[in-house]
Amino acid sequence: MTAVRVPEGPDAGAIWHYGDPLAEQRAAQTDAVLVDRSHRAVLTLTGADRQTWLHSISTQHVSELTDGASTENLSLDGRGRVEDHWLQTELGGVTYLDTEPWRGEPLLDYLRRMVFWSEVTPAAAELAVLSLLGPRLAERAVLDAIGVDALPAQMTAVPVHGGFLRRMTGATGQLELDLLVARGRSAEWEQRLTQAGVRRAGVWTYEAHRVAAVRPRLGVDTDERTIPHEVGWIGGPGVGAVHLDKGCYRGQETVARVHNLGKPPRMLVLLHLDGSAERPSTGDAVKADGRPVGRLGTVVDHVDLGPVALALLKRGLPAETALVTGRDDVAATIDPDTVPSDDVVGAGRQAVERLRGINR
Repeated sequence: MTAVRVPEGPDAGAIWHYGDPLAEQRAAQTDAVLVDRSHRAVLTLTGADRQTWLHSISTQHVSELTDGASTENLSLDGRGRVEDHWLQTELGGVTYLDTEPWRGEPLLDYLRRMVFWSEVTPAAAELAVLSLLGPRLAERAVLDAIGVDALPAQMTAVPVHGGFLRRMTGATGQLELDLLVARGRSAEWEQRLTQAGVRRAGVWTYEAHRVAAVRPRLGVDTDERTIPHEVGWIGGPGVGAVHLDKGCYRGQETVARVHNLGKPPRMLVLLHLDGSAERPSTGDAVKADGRPVGRLGTVVDHVDLGPVALALLKRGLPAETALVTGRDDVAATIDPDTVPSDDVVGAGRQAVERLRGINR
């Protein structure tokens, strides 16, 4: 089995595939695979104030997360633009945050600067993230290899030897787990799981799975202007990264304004790309009639969908719009099932419209 590594980008150095990436993707749909994502950064928060303190500087309602609860969370700038995104797990008196490889140190630095007088200690953790995909993960042999009697509920974690097992919200009911284990013992865990019949797969498989589920990735599918509404990061613990009914935090004004009075300027959609042309790249402009209407995010070949990409496009762009992207103007079409509905009107907009109706 020959491991091919990612040459550049946020996953540089990670294993891209083991020689047959499409077969690895198929196994993730029908069997069980293990993806080494140990290049992700993991941080810990300890101290009596860690939950209330983090609640005050982030977008999610985390002041009362129960033991084992997991969620997504964000840090915004003063204009409501996304600076950091992380997965968060509360377990055994410790708050665990895992984020993009390139954001670990900046996020840790930010958290340390925000401590002030609170009783909380942010620190880097020597934990590796191993992601598991596939329907066979619920079988007895795999559960025994992990060391649990049954899988936890979605967005819930349970302790395992030297770490914890977290069940994610998988796409279309697909099983997806994260194992966070001691970095020095990740090879032992991989061996234990492969002996239980779990196949190794590269991050290509994980990225294809993520793109098909239209799940954005910080710094790849977002840019310096992204606000949470544009990429679907709205929702309470376990279902999103922004809670709309919590106290003040940096950037909250923008979140509230967009939610109540207007629609976000852009939308995240899945694009189907012309497979006969050279693949475009992340950050390439997406154009309609020669005019830019958005930017390209993750680009990947999917075992069933072919070449696909995530893209941030001008909101309201009709799904049938002919698009091109990349240096060679590769044809692209919007997947209509991924276009967000424009039927929902914010409470503030409804009030304005009622007032206008009364005054006519």
